[in-house]
Amino acid sequence: MQLEAMQRYVEHRGWKVALEIEDIGSGASERPKRELLLKAARRREIDAILVWRLDRWGRSLLDLVVSLKELSELGVGFVSITEALDLTTPTGRAMAGLLAVFAEFEREILRERVKAGIAQARRRGARHGRPSTTAPQADQILALHAEGKSKSQIARQLGLARTSVRRALAGKPAQVSEAH
Repeated sequence: MQLEAMQRYVEHRGWKVALEIEDIGSGASERPKRELLLKAARRREIDAILVWRLDRWGRSLLDLVVSLKELSELGVGFVSITEALDLTTPTGRAMAGLLAVFAEFEREILRERVKAGIAQARRRGARHGRPSTTAPQADQILALHAEGKSKSQIARQLGLARTSVRRALAGKPAQVSEAH
């Protein structure tokens, strides 16, 4: 159904299909087919991208706005059939501007929530950031070092990264960095 509607749209506009990609995978974090389209846009091999719905293109409002801005800067049009969003027209570009405003608003709201959550946690006495991996083993690290063991030997024996051992010996709190 989606493909047929898109083919009819292409015919109606008199466009020629340069690249057809099915199932980009709207929720996936790795989207090689979408990247293929973006690379084609960057190489100026395509003039427009046509999608069935916006959520087929963007993972989030921010992702959508950023990618639409890049396409606009490249001179590549973008059309979403379901939402009747056509960035090849002045009205569509105005709508993209509104999307950018809402994405910025969403970012600011999220940023404020995160800051408020961190402040509240600190007021309750909770530490913020990644926990130290060496704090529970600091005494062991110092004892093994006093025995003359190298940082590498200590790291292997305790299952830590050598950098964590080095930081512990220097008196700095080590961040999460387990040895693999």
